Amino acid sequence: MKKFLSALGASLCFSCSFSTVAQPFEVAPELFDISQPQNLGLAVPQGVETATVFQAEPGKSQYNHGAVLFAYNGTLYAQWQSSTRDEDAADTRVLYASSRDGLQWSAPVVLAPAREDAVVTSGGWWAAGDDLYAFINVWPNALSPRSGYPEVFTSHNGEGWSGPVRPQFASGEPLDGVIEQDFHTYCGRLVTALHRQPGLRVTPIFTEDLSGLHGWKLGKFENSSVKKHVSRELEPSNFRRKDGSLVMVFRDQQSSFRVLAAESKDCGSSWSQAFKTNMPDSRAKQSAGNLPNGTAYIVNNPSGSKTREPLTITLSDDGALFDRAYLLRAGGDKLEGPRYTGLYKRKGFSYPKSYVWKDHLYVAYGENKEDIVVTRIPLASLSSD
Repeated sequence: MKKFLSALGASLCFSCSFSTVAQPFEVAPELFDISQPQNLGLAVPQGVETATVFQAEPGKSQYNHGAVLFAYNGTLYAQWQSSTRDEDAADTRVLYASSRDGLQWSAPVVLAPAREDAVVTSGGWWAAGDDLYAFINVWPNALSPRSGYPEVFTSHNGEGWSGPVRPQFASGEPLDGVIEQDFHTYCGRLVTALHRQPGLRVTPIFTEDLSGLHGWKLGKFENSSVKKHVSRELEPSNFRRKDGSLVMVFRDQQSSFRVLAAESKDCGSSWSQAFKTNMPDSRAKQSAGNLPNGTAYIVNNPSGSKTREPLTITLSDDGALFDRAYLLRAGGDKLEGPRYTGLYKRKGFSYPKSYVWKDHLYVAYGENKEDIVVTRIPLASLSSD
């Protein structure tokens, strides 16, 4: 009897262990037709519209990248980094623009000017009460290995700004890494990730302080590998499955050209290891989230190569099986290449970030790392009904 119970216990333990290491989600086979690289065989949802937030200016702002959206007091805001020619150049500054309808955009305003001792890049938005918070990332020139930390500006009207201040851990210490632009709320918590020093080592973080200024804690998570002070997992986004589990999706810096994903069953306090999923990717930043009806989505370039085109959205009713996808922007000869030369300039729809506002899902991205563009999709066009 002891042997039987021991064997039964081992069996049950094995089954439990097996369930905890199951991949957080999968993509339906043959969802993407790789024989059609321009559009992957996908249809465009009805009612899609695309608008330019900011067009690159010759000799002044030829490089524009890292766009991120947020709505506040009936206005949609876009934030991005901009420089004369090259990526992460010394003259990089953070700009923002606003729109009342999501299609017509204001002239850009400087949020964070260039600094002599550091490079500044976009860090995302948040709001609490009457305050709008604009996060930026600061990359000190003297810091080695390369890394940085976030700062936050505060506005009471979306125009005048105070600060910046350093957001803090629950211990009172300032955050010690580059913050990801993606903020989501679950279980009364604000959840995102930090690329921690030394270097860029991704760790999920959360806080019950919904301003995002204080109380940050580290989620329990182990990087699968770190090379030259950079973790394999980078630039994550996240969504919630129908069963309540959170899923964090990552860029794979080791060039599998597949989305990596980890799972949390306790609202971000602890996370599984990151698994390589069968979701194709371009080794770039992506955007994930949930529509108002709970549908999970991932916006990325599912090329399975370094090619950052086309731009698509892939959806799942339960967050476990992604079984439908749509084309947002076609690549190939449907997209002209960069108009200007510059360091790390490339053709494609780079680093999408998404936001649900009113009756649309908005996706912002850098087109050829030159123009800041938004594509919006009516929520009704993404329904599985």
